[in-house]
Amino acid sequence: MKELFTATVTAIGGREGRIRSEDGVLDIALAMPGVKKETTNPEQLFAAGYAACFDSALNLVAQQEKIKHGGSEVTAHVTLHQGTEGYSLSVKLDVLVRDVEMEVAQKLVEAAHKVCPYSRAIKDNITVDVESRIA
Repeated sequence: MKELFTATVTAIGGREGRIRSEDGVLDIALAMPGVKKETTNPEQLFAAGYAACFDSALNLVAQQEKIKHGGSEVTAHVTLHQGTEGYSLSVKLDVLVRDVEMEVAQKLVEAAHKVCPYSRAIKDNITVDVESRIA
């Protein structure tokens, strides 16, 4: 398999620390959700990455299938759960595809879910609900 890119980020101090990318572009303080307004947390970062990756996958599939649409948006809701066996995550993806019929949007979303690297990485490990919408 051909390597395209490696992201390198170091975390110091866990959820109450800081993350910094090797190139310095990403340099962010972390805190528990709701503790400090100016900080983020791992769930927000995961949601941001998943939403961006899924939107790219959807647009790649549309391009490959020669399906024209008026743009797309993906909102990822990442939930942290605590259970008897520890912590876990679940994801809900809210996918908006503009200027297509609902069945076309659904086809794009299903295909994107199969090719998105995030979806593939967490398949069968995290519950992911995907909801398609059109505008």
